[in-house]
Amino acid sequence: MSGPIVPGGSDVPGASPHTAGADAGEDRSRKATQAVTYQQIPQDRYGSRARTRPRPALRWLLTGVVLVALVGVAVIGYNNLGDPPIQGKQVAFEVLDDHSVRIVLEVQRDDPARPADCVVRSRAESGEEVGRKEVLIHPADGTTRQETVLRTSSRAITGEVYGCTYNVPEYLSTHTRPTG
Repeated sequence: MSGPIVPGGSDVPGASPHTAGADAGEDRSRKATQAVTYQQIPQDRYGSRARTRPRPALRWLLTGVVLVALVGVAVIGYNNLGDPPIQGKQVAFEVLDDHSVRIVLEVQRDDPARPADCVVRSRAESGEEVGRKEVLIHPADGTTRQETVLRTSSRAITGEVYGCTYNVPEYLSTHTRPTG
């Protein structure tokens, strides 16, 4: 038969009350040591539990840096993705023969008092570019419409505006031919 079970003692069958009491003291100290060990977290591995709040000046500085970065990204995005200051589009084109295309282009500018330069091109059925030309757009109020004839190296199937800019090359504005 088994002996009485002593609170905090061993519940092993056949243990005497006297032995159970001696084992109980060791058992309690072992449990207390284990309880403390499991509750403590190694600070070298996980750091201390006490968290410090960042200083207000540092928080404001970081907030300011983030805001400046966001404004910079917004400005760059607007400049690259917003409406361009000058836009050119092809309104009509007509293939005149195997070596020429007539292109009608329309240019809208945010500053109509400035001259502009537009590049027109034509492509063959294969998609290869067969002609390219720069066209001077004179200052004018509102939308400007201009017609040009583009010489091609072979038969073209399309004529289009490649792009426009305010950076007019000197040879276009002075009516002198480029040399060399």
